[in-house]
Amino acid sequence: MNGRTVLERFPAGGPRGSWPAEEFARARRDEGQRAEVVMDLASDAFLVVVREPEPAMAA
Repeated sequence: MNGRTVLERFPAGGPRGSWPAEEFARARRDEGQRAEVVMDLASDAFLVVVREPEPAMAA
């Protein structure tokens, strides 16, 4: 498991490129989420993702 949750997908071939994904991610960050944009080459889409917190290491 990669520890990420996909919030939204945006087609990479859109006329505005990654802008809609960046705008969506910025709005989520304004709400307090740690959203970021990544490119999914397999589906040719920009994904807005939130990384899951790292589990604490057991001593």
